[in-house]
Amino acid sequence: MRAGNDVSGWLDMADRLAAASGAILREAAASRPDVEVKPDRSFVTALDARIEHRLRELLADAYPGHGVLGEEQGGHDLDAEHVWVLDPIDGTAAFIAGMPVYGTLIALMQAGEPIIGIIDHPITGERWLGVKGRATLYNGASCRTRSCDRLADAIMSASNPDFFDDEERPALDALRDATAWRIWGGACMSYGRIASGRIDVALDTRLKLWDIAPFRPIIEGAGGVITDWEGAPITQATGPRILVAGDPARHREALIAVERAMTGRPAT
Repeated sequence: MRAGNDVSGWLDMADRLAAASGAILREAAASRPDVEVKPDRSFVTALDARIEHRLRELLADAYPGHGVLGEEQGGHDLDAEHVWVLDPIDGTAAFIAGMPVYGTLIALMQAGEPIIGIIDHPITGERWLGVKGRATLYNGASCRTRSCDRLADAIMSASNPDFFDDEERPALDALRDATAWRIWGGACMSYGRIASGRIDVALDTRLKLWDIAPFRPIIEGAGGVITDWEGAPITQATGPRILVAGDPARHREALIAVERAMTGRPAT
């Protein structure tokens, strides 16, 4: 984090964004949403656009010089020093189905690196806050990933096995075979659970920056490791594949397994 940064102001803004989104999501939780299908076959609801519009209004008023990238309305000023990244409803399919693993993702990038991240789940009343160089907070108290002695003992998550194409399927199969148990469909809640020491490993693909940017400060601040499938850190240029582990040693082990699966090299 650079000297002279307005971290307290940015955190206040992030809190206001999460509160605004949460209020709208709680109000809509009991209603059956109208659904459209995007060209990429993902779902979108009018609520996605409504939330993002409100968050952009707040940002434009407070930080007109900052860039903004959102899932529903695209981006502007993405070459700015500071760029806010918004996913109004991460887990839209879960929201449509009434499964309360969906939430809002908010990140602030500085010079292309995520320095603030929020995973907010207003329906379950849970929030993870990560700030570069600080301990991650879960509902205001510090949280930590857990140690895992062997990948064979790990609980693994993936958003949806259908997201993995034929080229990527060997990586999913390798970690599925190497781990003890799998959790599917947890959306952003799975990454919060890694930060809180409940899940050990996550593998995902077909993600955009708004799906992943908040996770880096949250996972790293809780003691875990998050990279792409080549082991590079998450930045504004990352996508679409990520690998996360709460125990750094298990991340190294999982990364080797993914590399071998993707290149066809046999395990030794």
